[in-house]
Amino acid sequence: MISELKLKKEIVHFCQKLTHSGFVANHDGNISVKCGSKLWATPTAQSKGDVTESMLVALDLNGKKLSGTHSVFSEIDLHVACYRLRPDIEVVVHAHPPMATAFAVSGVPLQKVFIAEAIVTLGEEIPLVPFIPPGCPDTEKTLSSFLSYADVVLLQNHGVLAVGKDLAQAYYRLELVEHLAKIEWNAKSLGLPKPLPQKTILSLLEKRKKAGLAHLDQIVAEEVKRFLSQNR
Repeated sequence: MISELKLKKEIVHFCQKLTHSGFVANHDGNISVKCGSKLWATPTAQSKGDVTESMLVALDLNGKKLSGTHSVFSEIDLHVACYRLRPDIEVVVHAHPPMATAFAVSGVPLQKVFIAEAIVTLGEEIPLVPFIPPGCPDTEKTLSSFLSYADVVLLQNHGVLAVGKDLAQAYYRLELVEHLAKIEWNAKSLGLPKPLPQKTILSLLEKRKKAGLAHLDQIVAEEVKRFLSQNR
């Protein structure tokens, strides 16, 4: 397991990347990382570019503060829900990358992934999750329908939520979704992005599984799709 000292340095590093990439502004966004029986999280009401190691807050797995001089951010329930739903998740990153968030606040889902490399990284779809009000008691129930097969989701009227096994994986998944959103927006001026053949998609999903990028629920869903495709 990574040491807490190194983990804190990594959280600060990726906070700065969120800021420098323009994925957050003002006090936008938050990061949490599971470390054994607790979480380390960014503080509320702080620009991600200003976050230091001493500002990070320690929480239990229910999101209750254990230590730290700053307060817990109000969206911690989103993070806790992710950890409860999927034991493989070690990191949750939430941000407002402008193009992907433009789709989210418009209630417009992204098309199914249309670039081969991105399917291996993200899977076939980046779903749009219906609006979840702050403190909603159904947060976990709502997310469960989407995190069962997706590692990044658009949150309607909110932003983007990415999960992963480590900070780099979660951050770069979020970065890739923003890149795909920009490509889709530009491609629409020429018509629409052309979907990949289903046979190709199934092959890419198999590569994703072999690379260890798909968790059990995703693998089951992909096998169902493969069966249906082969028996049409």
